[in-house]
Amino acid sequence: MAELPHVIAIGASAGGVTALRRLLGALRPPFAAAVVVVLHIRESTVDALVGVLARDCRLPVVEALAGERIEAGRVHLAPGNYHLLIERDGCFALSVDDRVHHARPSVDVLFASAADACGARLTGVVLTGSNDDGAQGLAAIRARGGTALVQAPHEAEAPQMPAAALRIAGADATLPLDDIALRLNQAFHA
Repeated sequence: MAELPHVIAIGASAGGVTALRRLLGALRPPFAAAVVVVLHIRESTVDALVGVLARDCRLPVVEALAGERIEAGRVHLAPGNYHLLIERDGCFALSVDDRVHHARPSVDVLFASAADACGARLTGVVLTGSNDDGAQGLAAIRARGGTALVQAPHEAEAPQMPAAALRIAGADATLPLDDIALRLNQAFHA
């Protein structure tokens, strides 16, 4: 079985579409990591969101499907009303377990499963949002040797999510969106 690529797991909520368009639009192919995104959305808006993000992003944007293997150079978007998990074999799994922080999909669920599957080959990114989702998951990423990046709260449309991540998990870097994109391109642009 092929080795799991480095994974960049991104979580966002309120203000997330604008932030994701800017961040993902700045990533340059060829890109040597897989990008997995959880945005608090309703199930009916996933197809539209894939289209919106694909217009700005130079990497292919797809909805993550159960059993599908994670691929470097792609943006995998969590479907609405399902928790998205990464399994140790590098495939996605979906769950309809209870909401976490009133959300399904939950950033914490993705981050925790990705930390177990990827260990140090994981970068967690917390963006704008109006709840605490992602903070505990980011702590799990750091505990397993992964890297934690957090959008500067003063720049976020809704600063509660990045502020909670910093308070609970800390971060390897707290940066504006453009600097997060620059750091990811420096690390993963092939």
